[in-house]
Amino acid sequence: MRELPFELYRAAQVRELDRIAIEERGIPGYTLMSRAGEAAFDLLRQRWPNARRIAVICGGGNNGGDGYVVARLARQAGLQARVLTLADPAGLRGDAQTAWQDALAAETPITPFSTASLDDSELLVDAILGTGLEREVSGVWRDAIETLNAYPADILALDIPSGLQADTGAILGAAIRAAATITFIGLKLGLFTGQGPACCGKIHFADLSAPPDIYPPLHPACRRYAGEDLPGLLPPRQRSAHKGYFGHVLVIGGDHGMAGAARLTGEAAARCGAGLTSIATRAAHAGLQAAVRPELMFRGVETPGELEPLLNRATVIAIGPGLGRDDWGRTLLDAALASDKPLVIDADGLNLLAAKPLFRDNWILTPHPGEAARLLKMTPAQVEADRLAAVEDLALRYGGVVVLKGAGSLIASREQGGVALCAAGNPGMASGGMGDVLTGVIAALRAQGLPPFAAAKAGVYLHGLAGDQAAQAGGERGLLATDLLPFLRQGVNP
Repeated sequence: MRELPFELYRAAQVRELDRIAIEERGIPGYTLMSRAGEAAFDLLRQRWPNARRIAVICGGGNNGGDGYVVARLARQAGLQARVLTLADPAGLRGDAQTAWQDALAAETPITPFSTASLDDSELLVDAILGTGLEREVSGVWRDAIETLNAYPADILALDIPSGLQADTGAILGAAIRAAATITFIGLKLGLFTGQGPACCGKIHFADLSAPPDIYPPLHPACRRYAGEDLPGLLPPRQRSAHKGYFGHVLVIGGDHGMAGAARLTGEAAARCGAGLTSIATRAAHAGLQAAVRPELMFRGVETPGELEPLLNRATVIAIGPGLGRDDWGRTLLDAALASDKPLVIDADGLNLLAAKPLFRDNWILTPHPGEAARLLKMTPAQVEADRLAAVEDLALRYGGVVVLKGAGSLIASREQGGVALCAAGNPGMASGGMGDVLTGVIAALRAQGLPPFAAAKAGVYLHGLAGDQAAQAGGERGLLATDLLPFLRQGVNP
């Protein structure tokens, strides 16, 4: 096993990698299957060293073949391992058939699956359905998945949790909820976005000693981003620097009843290194907010004319948090768009944009699935069914850079033509104000000179990393957006 690679592939691409290894590099398919089983068994022993009674649930394809190898190895190691089948093994073909026959030769017990057959298992191994699944799981297959999820033992998934769509991370009717997943040859995109993170548990990777030269000919579907270039993007500051070097972020938002949203964006921008941060908000909010955070420059703005001097001085405009959708928010958005300054648009700025679509290359849009659905004129469920397709479509339709927030946030650039997936974040960040903070982070990086795609990638990652560090310090439940601010400051000083 090795560190997780950065490249993420679609299932068909991984099958092509498998084919190249077998047909062009001469590695027998059963050798690869045996290596997969060995890697899975090694992980099993490392993670669950005290587990003795193991049930391996096998389907009828190569994923089931991997399971037969694991069961045989466990049996040979002296564990009480058995195979529970959901497909008659007599119907197996090719390498999976060989794996079954080898398991039989090792006197591995093999019986049909039933709830009673789980008996007193201490660990379950999911080898039911592989990456080729395209239709909804039903019948005995769905019943088995639901039974395993309800059983009081951890599950180790082989290659992918059964029932999870390998390309999109969508659950096809029902899916295994694993404590850990070991995946082979290439990382599948669906493990890292949509429902993938909820189903996979901790993800491990084994390349099965495939030759490194089989990978370059295939262009990955997207790449995991873990801030590997942050030291170069955010080098130490010059000793002679002053605030004018680091840009002026103008935050526009905070309609009646939503003053805190704009302030969160402004605080995040300041903590992430913007030289100056101004907030254009309702006049009734400006004085009180300035007393709480004096480093931010609050301006009461009721008309586009009052906004114009602030627009002229801004390096980057962040608009949307608490903006509202009435005439005040709409006219201020129109004024910001007319300025032709670089923009980061979130929240109600996106909802207003959905009603009056535009195309620009100098903005960064940061929708959650609901906002993305309005921008694309579809439902949130349709967005979540294929998040990669949705974010690519948004970038093509609206231009610039688009961040589709959620588990496994995706960042797409029309100009760069690539998609990145954020390798940080946790469910504790599902609380009010987190998106407002992200808007400020990205705006600050943009103001400091980072190109749009780099600013969006780095901003999403730093935001997720700060969320992870805050959760580690105090737990996920009850995590507040302001809890990220000290960790954001650390993150932008790599």
